[in-house]
Amino acid sequence: MQRDSIDYRSTAVGKLFRRFLFPTVMGMVFSAVFVITDGIFVGRGIGSDALAAVNIVAPLFTLGTGLGLMFGMGGSVVASVNLAQGKRRVAEINITQSLVIPALLITVLSALLILGWRPMLALLGTPDELMVPAREYLVWFTLFLAPLAVFNILMFIVRLDGSPRFAMACNIGAALLNILLDYLFIFEFGWGLAGAAVATGIGYILGSGVMLWYMFRRSRTLRLVKLKTSRKSLHLTARNLGYMTYIGFPALLSELAISCLMVVGNYTFIRYIGKDGVAAYSIACYIFPIIFMVYNGIIQSAQPIISYSHGAGEAQRGRDALRMALGTAFLCGIAVFGFTWLCSPWIVGLFLTPDAPAYAIAVRGLPWFAAGYPFFGINVVTIGYYQSIERGRLATWLTVLRGIVLMTLCFLVLPRLAGEAGIWLSVPAAELLETLLLLAMLGAGHRARR
Repeated sequence: MQRDSIDYRSTAVGKLFRRFLFPTVMGMVFSAVFVITDGIFVGRGIGSDALAAVNIVAPLFTLGTGLGLMFGMGGSVVASVNLAQGKRRVAEINITQSLVIPALLITVLSALLILGWRPMLALLGTPDELMVPAREYLVWFTLFLAPLAVFNILMFIVRLDGSPRFAMACNIGAALLNILLDYLFIFEFGWGLAGAAVATGIGYILGSGVMLWYMFRRSRTLRLVKLKTSRKSLHLTARNLGYMTYIGFPALLSELAISCLMVVGNYTFIRYIGKDGVAAYSIACYIFPIIFMVYNGIIQSAQPIISYSHGAGEAQRGRDALRMALGTAFLCGIAVFGFTWLCSPWIVGLFLTPDAPAYAIAVRGLPWFAAGYPFFGINVVTIGYYQSIERGRLATWLTVLRGIVLMTLCFLVLPRLAGEAGIWLSVPAAELLETLLLLAMLGAGHRARR
């Protein structure tokens, strides 16, 4: 099938992977700018307490992103398989369902979160002294959860249509707007945390609007279609969304695992160090989603190839794409670990001034935290591979094990054994244990095919 000069069936896997890799990873990097820009401007323009408050509310950001990735990945995999089987109209219905229905549901969820802000902040473990700034950021940012999810879903759809560079351009434009508005709203207008949240939300609205324009006016193969509302059609929509959720749920769990990392880590730092520890840990929590987005970009580069090959019955091409993605992710992890180890004071200095009590804590701990980056890359890519070949249940259990069970266990045990260093090493230890399991599974699968 020829789509924007992309022939998934016969083009060399390496050429396909390289064509998707740069624009997809760069797009994800600029998505990360949404996260890190807020942290830099909040830390420098408002203060460390505001930075800690944002970190407490940050699990809601991962919720919106996770829902977008879940329906984006699930819809993209299902649509890819249908395209491989020549069912273009069905694929168009799939992508429309994956976009419209989740947007409506997340809008309702946003309203509930705003109305229940007090129990939500209590659940997130917000200290009394941070309740006011945390409430301000929660209420304003939650208004934009739906645009955040829609933005992430559309990224999958546009790339599947054969335009990864256009998706990258939308990411870059939205990120640059976010930077400009962050500066204006925080430093010039003095709008505080509300300004930071609104700046991010406007960026997502702009990026989503441009990609919607593309789908209606410039798409090459896939179009958004009108969904029917008959009882039979609604039943089919519910069934399709259920299957997309089954496929994409590990992507949501990966984001919820980051939320778990934040919540459990915040509780642990409050217990052992106090609010300055939370402020220091917030820097690692700003960086961790960025690393996740890079790895997510790598597996998203391979996902259309893997899913199309799976639908066409050419599993070896999918495994070739997996090997390329694993190698790329591991090398990126090594590079980022080395950079963090050498440049920890500079990285922390982006968020905090050297006289802040949290500065020294972060400089000491960030290199230890970064030791998990290479293993994290292997885990994200491998779990994404299982999603791409419709093994959603296995991917789900692996994600629960990595992001919740092992991580919580390490946070409970390592601080008792190694003190402050043990808190920082909890996430790397959990990632290493998961990597050992996944490599054993991949090795067993390879031996079984021989």
